[in-house]
Amino acid sequence: MKIIGKWLLLFVIFIVSPVKAALDIVITEGVDAARPIAVAPFVWDGIGEAPQQLADVVMSDLTRSGTFSPIDVRALPQQGIFTAKDFRSADWANTEVEALLVGRVKPYGNGQYQVNFELIDLIKSQLPQTNGLLDPKDLVLDKSEVLISESQFRSYAHMISNRVYEKLTGIRGAFLTRIAYVVVDHNQASPFQLMISDYDGYNENMLLRSKEPLMSPVWSPNGRKLAYVSFENRKAEVFIQDIFTQARIKVSSTPGINGAPVFSPDGKKLALTLSKDGQPELYTLDIATKRLHRVTNHYAIDTEAAWFPDGKSLIFTSERGGRPQIYKVDLASGKIRRMTFEGEWNLGGSITPDGKSMVFVNRTNGKFHIARMDLSTRFMQILTSTSLDESPSIAPNGTMVIYGTVYRGKQVLSAVSMDGRFKARLPVGQGEVKSPSWSPFLQY
Repeated sequence: MKIIGKWLLLFVIFIVSPVKAALDIVITEGVDAARPIAVAPFVWDGIGEAPQQLADVVMSDLTRSGTFSPIDVRALPQQGIFTAKDFRSADWANTEVEALLVGRVKPYGNGQYQVNFELIDLIKSQLPQTNGLLDPKDLVLDKSEVLISESQFRSYAHMISNRVYEKLTGIRGAFLTRIAYVVVDHNQASPFQLMISDYDGYNENMLLRSKEPLMSPVWSPNGRKLAYVSFENRKAEVFIQDIFTQARIKVSSTPGINGAPVFSPDGKKLALTLSKDGQPELYTLDIATKRLHRVTNHYAIDTEAAWFPDGKSLIFTSERGGRPQIYKVDLASGKIRRMTFEGEWNLGGSITPDGKSMVFVNRTNGKFHIARMDLSTRFMQILTSTSLDESPSIAPNGTMVIYGTVYRGKQVLSAVSMDGRFKARLPVGQGEVKSPSWSPFLQY
């Protein structure tokens, strides 16, 4: 319980996971509100069975986005097409689908495969034609032809999902991102595991295993490093670890709390919570020089900083008003103002990539929910209906939030769309999962 547990602990003592789809996403709400889309099985133009079905991955991606609801492939009016040239608009006249994705996979030799796809505009295909029949190529919203190896099938399918999502919504797709999280399995000798996986739980890899708690993983802006808190030396210390070379450095090990690290937007600094001078206060740390700058100075607890996208301000959780609430501090002037007032507690805030909203944990009537506030109107919306929700992490395109919650007495991860309509749960097979952190857009 990254936020709630840590906060409760702060109040008491001033201190504070193999290649497998471990995160089996279960969609719980919101499919009915999604936009219908058709994804045809990609035509296999080879001998025997296709190595993998790209369309299955694309359908899963679009479904998990909460924005689209692919129709049953058995209900497709046309089967076996892979180009707009074979598309018959009359066959699709009675559907409400707005776009159709078709494609083909063909062996190319030397372990390579030629993959083609086209995204067909079904809305345009149904418009009255005044100048004769519409040229099929005018229905194509997007198309591509590439050579890939079998090992690239899954990542290329995510790339197709990104292009379809952006073409139909105008928002960059986030299907080639990753998440970091902590798995706790007390049946293991070293029960704490820092894991990273694709956003959908595939390609899970363990970055670190420890007998002592690991917490608060957070991505660097370039997606190549993680900062996190480790108690492996029987005290809270902050490390930064390269996820490719596994090399890591200890960046903060002052007396008392060393917690809640978060990279600045340019990746050159960390904001973190230190209690080396008594009370938990916010600091910024220049990673290259290790120079510390104290941001807050108050007798109450200040913690859980998050950066505004311009890097000029932080939000943080403080109980200087008597209860945990979220405040904003201007780093140049040091001026602080309170951001939240509704509910009993508000804590663990993050700013959306566009800087327009804040996502945080709200406690009302004793229940912890994920909430979003429009920063211009101050309107607050409760996004989740579960309880004991914590550790919200926003997708880099700002459309979804992944967070920790409790399901059947076990800590799991869940996801909710930014409008609260779509919800999914990500249970884990062994142990419990917590402290999720969604990566930025990745360039590798």
